Amino acid sequence: MQQNGSSGSNGSDGCGGRERQALSFSPLPAATTRVRRFIQDRQRTLPLPKVMVVFSAAGDADKPSDAMSSSEPTEEGDGGRKPPASPSPKHRAPSKPLRSSLNTQEQQEFPEVISLNVGGTYFTTRLSTLRRHEDTMLAAMFSGRHYIPRDAEGRYFIDRDGAFFGDILNFLREGELPHQDRVRAVHREAQYYAIGPLLDSLEDIQPLTGEKVRQAFLDLLPYYKDNLERIVEIAKLRAMQKKARFAKLKVCVYKEEMPITPYERPLFNSLRFERSDSEAKLFEHHCEVDVTFGPWEAVADVYDLLHCIVSDLAERGITAEHQCIGVCDKHLINHYYCKRPIYEFKITWW
Repeated sequence: MQQNGSSGSNGSDGCGGRERQALSFSPLPAATTRVRRFIQDRQRTLPLPKVMVVFSAAGDADKPSDAMSSSEPTEEGDGGRKPPASPSPKHRAPSKPLRSSLNTQEQQEFPEVISLNVGGTYFTTRLSTLRRHEDTMLAAMFSGRHYIPRDAEGRYFIDRDGAFFGDILNFLREGELPHQDRVRAVHREAQYYAIGPLLDSLEDIQPLTGEKVRQAFLDLLPYYKDNLERIVEIAKLRAMQKKARFAKLKVCVYKEEMPITPYERPLFNSLRFERSDSEAKLFEHHCEVDVTFGPWEAVADVYDLLHCIVSDLAERGITAEHQCIGVCDKHLINHYYCKRPIYEFKITWW
């Protein structure tokens, strides 16, 4: 019995030894394939480690612990992560109020001597000269509140004809007024630059003073400009129709609404010049002319108005001549006739 038991145990041990020896030293090919697949599947399913990169300032580059600690969970922040470090103050962009204050400071700085480019003409003057009168365009331009462009040489540029800007500077420097033949042009420039003292001074000298008196007379004839345009249009149309160098037209110019001319008054002492409204209608009519001027109540007479017409046409480059060719002889009532003077105007075009 013992012999069988011993032999049985030895047999089992020998069989177990052979099995252990087979498992440890000679694995099966199928098992090896399953292990490899198991490892590959684990590599696909396992999540990859998350890495967070934090860019810090140059002074913090030698502290790697901050970048490492940012990936560790904490109790603060969103999802247990610390927010990235903000840039250092020396790398921050300047704020907008700072830039605007710098720009304002640059605009307010002007040199004591100013170089100007006025429409291609160069001038040099002091800053105090341009600021002589506060309520002017030049004073506002160089007050620092407005941007003034510069040319390639650094001169302040004003887009205006500089032919008469020297007269403007001479007035700002010492109150000097221009010559009479430059008064009108300088007056236009003074209006552009809004220099009130210069405008007042120019309007008190010739020829502007005479033009003010002349305009006061023409204001009595509100239709004057319209009639002047009509003369030009009629003369142009007739010259084009006849293919002529000049054109003629008839113009009636009378001062008073009377049936006789002022030169004939002494011959009609018994004539009653003051008429009622009903009597005035008997004398209303239109002379057979192209354009009519009158009546008006002023000291200026017919020849003064004729001078205004010729002068205004000459300013437009139109040559005009006139001569009296008679009076309107239209019968009005009883022994009264029109007697308004009629002038023939000759308009030459070339």
